[in-house]
Parts: sequence; structure tokens; C-alpha cells
Amino acid sequence: MAHLERPTAVEVHHPVPIPTHTPSGPLVPVQPGPAPAVQSIVLPDGRVVTGYTLTPAPTPAPAEHRPGVSRTAANIALGGIGFGSVCGGLVLLTSFIAALTAFITQLITLAAVIFGGWIAVQIFGTTGHRGGGGTTVNIRKAVIKRSHFHS
Repeated sequence: MAHLERPTAVEVHHPVPIPTHTPSGPLVPVQPGPAPAVQSIVLPDGRVVTGYTLTPAPTPAPAEHRPGVSRTAANIALGGIGFGSVCGGLVLLTSFIAALTAFITQLITLAAVIFGGWIAVQIFGTTGHRGGGGTTVNIRKAVIKRSHFHS
């Protein structure tokens, strides 16, 4: 026998339009403006070029009509440019000082290790003598006279 499923409730969602702000009057279609004029030009070699006329871009006002920049504003701008150019040098200077400090620290540490090793060799090293250095006296050959050692 086939397995029958029970019917389940299905919820149907209907789209709801989102309310938008509409102008106060009815929407009236507007006709587009007139088509731009087509112009034809005859070139000296006899070819004809046809196209739409272009509206030239407005030209800016001449420089003599613009207000001049005050001397204070120019000095502030130059000061900002100077400060910006110096900042890179200051960063390099601090980096150089930090590297120089690390180098000097390494030299001091190296000198301490070498000097300490030299001292340790002088104290604990054996350079042909038995014992911890100093003078070795062969007691068997020494002659004692009047409480003095003579070797």
C-alpha cells in the first residue's frame, strides 16, 4: 500500500504595493522636446558629413576677472607644503637614530662578551702550568736554609 500524507495548511502571501509619495495631481504624460537639428557639411574634397549640432560648452571667466589670492593664504599653503615635505625626513631621521642605537647596543654587547671570555681564559685557562696559574715550586728540589726557601 502506498503511504498517504496528510494535507497540511498552506499559507499564501499576496504582494502588497509599497506606498510612495505621489504628486498632488494626476500623472500627465509629457511629449519629448523637439528633435535636434541635423546639419550637413560639404568638405573640400566633395564628401558630405552629416550630424547633430552640438551646443558649445560655456567658457570660463578669464583669469583677470577672478579675485586674487591673499598673501596670507599663499603663505599658509606654502607652509603646509613645506611641513609635508619635512615629515618624510623626520621619519627617516628617527628610523636612523633607532637603527644607530641598536647597532651601538650590539657593539657594547659584543665587546662585553669578548672581554668576559678573555678574562675567563686568563682565570681558568691552563697555559702550561698546573693548577690555577701563579708560580709553581718544585718542593723536592728546594733547599730550606734558615727558614727560607731557595730553589
